[in-house]
Amino acid sequence: MTHLEKVLYLNPLELSGPEQMAIDLFLLEKSFTDHDFNMAIRFYTWKGDWLSIGKNQKELPKAWIELLKNEQLKIVRRPSGGKAVLHSRGLTYALIWKYPPRNKKESYLKTTQWLKDGFKKAGVDLFFGNQSVNISNSNCFSTATLADLIDKDKNKHIGSAQYWKNGHLLQHGEILMEPSKKLWKKVFNADPPKIKNGIKEKDKVISFLKESLFKTWPNLELSNYKLNEKDKEIIKRLSMDEFSKVNYY
Repeated sequence: MTHLEKVLYLNPLELSGPEQMAIDLFLLEKSFTDHDFNMAIRFYTWKGDWLSIGKNQKELPKAWIELLKNEQLKIVRRPSGGKAVLHSRGLTYALIWKYPPRNKKESYLKTTQWLKDGFKKAGVDLFFGNQSVNISNSNCFSTATLADLIDKDKNKHIGSAQYWKNGHLLQHGEILMEPSKKLWKKVFNADPPKIKNGIKEKDKVISFLKESLFKTWPNLELSNYKLNEKDKEIIKRLSMDEFSKVNYY
């Protein structure tokens, strides 16, 4: 008889950048103390237009700071690495995994395979990116490394980033859907990738991805998790302490 590992599933929430980053970090920290689950998975959207920047992105372009001052954009620093990601009408996923492969390349292949399979079911063929990391470019969606999924025309659909702690993994990423062309141009001085995906309903995308998750990890058993008052207090504190301020350096 197969032993099923529990995967916690949180229903989608639309919240601010600091709150969403705090929930991702909360779930990672929960994975250190709770022994009754192997993974956690969630999908979410952002309240307003947000730019999330990688933990190692130091000096921010003046244009971003102007957009922030003019209240056209809000900025939050992720716990994960990688470049800046514009969260504008897209869908974000977060995956927490207690026992990932220690090899980073192997971990990315495994943690993005279910996304690839989910989109294939939705009628979109995606492939792993093969470019090296471009240190000089601040836009996550301008290059496609192994962490990313692109279509046959090299348009990037999904950009992902990782944060490792105590051997446990938090991977989160943005699934592009209908980004604001105007805002994208203002932020990155470029046009957004051409997304040919006909699926505009986020619920459908989530449904396909949840299905493919269990094909990648057939030993998982979904367990719906609802944040209780104590959880919310911890998340609120993390949100304030870790993510409410962005240093411009």
